[in-house]
Amino acid sequence: MQQNAMYYGTYLHLDKILDSQHPVSFEDGQEPAHDEMLFIVIHQAYELWFKQILFEMDYILSIFRKEKIEDHSEDLNLVFHRMERIQRILELLNQQVHILDTMTPLDFLDFRNLLTPSSGFQSLQFRLIEARLGLQMEKRHQYDYYKRTNEGGFTPHDYNAINQAESGESLLQLINRWLERMPFFEAEHWKSYESKYLNKEKKHPFWNDYRYIYQSGLTEHEAAKIYDFDAVFFDHIPEEVSAEEKERLQGARASLSAKAMRAALFIMMYRDFPVFQHSFRILDGLVDIDHHLAGWRHKHFMMVRRMIGMRVGTGNTSGAGYLQGALNRHYIFRDIAGLSTFLIRRKSLPALPPELISRLQNQS
Repeated sequence: MQQNAMYYGTYLHLDKILDSQHPVSFEDGQEPAHDEMLFIVIHQAYELWFKQILFEMDYILSIFRKEKIEDHSEDLNLVFHRMERIQRILELLNQQVHILDTMTPLDFLDFRNLLTPSSGFQSLQFRLIEARLGLQMEKRHQYDYYKRTNEGGFTPHDYNAINQAESGESLLQLINRWLERMPFFEAEHWKSYESKYLNKEKKHPFWNDYRYIYQSGLTEHEAAKIYDFDAVFFDHIPEEVSAEEKERLQGARASLSAKAMRAALFIMMYRDFPVFQHSFRILDGLVDIDHHLAGWRHKHFMMVRRMIGMRVGTGNTSGAGYLQGALNRHYIFRDIAGLSTFLIRRKSLPALPPELISRLQNQS
């Protein structure tokens, strides 16, 4: 073997990786807890995969920061590929919980107190993932937990890193900008389009017709959904509704702008055009990432409840109660997932004008 030839263990720095498991219960004066090694290995594996997710996200964010993105370009294809990889990693993380479930509550109690006041809540990389995706601080469950550097909180270094990530443009914001730039509602593409329904409010003729068709398809019990449609896609809340209904509609407004939501719905409805296929897969992929993150939170919640019941978490959170609240609220791309609320049947879709169809076909 050549003296300087690359060696497997050297290339992977296995000396550092495999010497990074140091169960506290095995230190002098402690009673060894066998399952602490499993606990450490599982969480270190989580952190390695979090690192890979952040690496993939760096590429995705770099593409969406571009001033111009061609819908049929290699860039969007690679974005989808990177997003699909993130989904597969999240699937794997969900499966790893089953390995941790081989540890019983009594096994965990053998070393649990040695962890205090550290907890998984303090995972810097997971918080960076959330921030870069676009989970907004004010929408977090018990968000005051996230802004503390006292016992059970973050170190000043990690706290500053999270703040810096939150101050940058998130994927949610970049997706909003990307959708707003979609050019297919410009007047030049709709010259020959004739609205079939009375357009009292002088909306874009396509959206005037779409709104009418959507409203006509609502059942008696769904009739109020037209108010949601107007709030989400036109930022409009009628004056005549009750104060309670106004408050509900304010909450129904999307994190994305009305213009971006219209573009997203248009992509979803006309995704059979080749030019929209990458875009649709990306929007669908964002929803899948949210779904897998929710699955991970759910499994984490179930595991914690099994291990410690309703006791306080090692990081001084409310334990399983906190995790359940996070599961219910920490959806980043909820508005994209909610687009299905506003779909109409394919056969009812307004026929696009020839000049727009030509544009769409030439973009493919």
